Amino acid sequence: MELRSVEELMDLLYACRGERLPAGHGGGPGDPHGHALRTAALLRRRRPADKELQLAGLVAPVGRLLWPGDPAARTADAVRPLLGARVARLVRRQAHPEAWAHDDDLVSLRQADDEARTADFDAGVLEDWRTVLELTAARNSRLGLVD
Repeated sequence: MELRSVEELMDLLYACRGERLPAGHGGGPGDPHGHALRTAALLRRRRPADKELQLAGLVAPVGRLLWPGDPAARTADAVRPLLGARVARLVRRQAHPEAWAHDDDLVSLRQADDEARTADFDAGVLEDWRTVLELTAARNSRLGLVD
């Protein structure tokens, strides 16, 4: 599945609100929607200029709602046409610890992901991210025309 609009992506992200992570999956039971918001918010605080890194943290849970297979790969494949190759690469490689060693972006993403499992703060709402998603999608669309 390829996401072709920010609205489609927002729908998937909203659908994650009803999902629950099974016990033992990434630190115990939890809400993937809230976890994604906290991860993205932590990345926004640490790397405010890096919108693609923030979005990689935000979109991570959508792969569980798509077809069978590796959730990270599903998410990466779905968001690549909309958000670009870098976001897709970060999402895909985050699931592979061997890739973290030489990539500061992956280390930052992983640290925020881990911290978001136990952090307790108001990370805002999904609508807060709509403009960042739209701007990134518009930029990626313009770049795609040139390639």
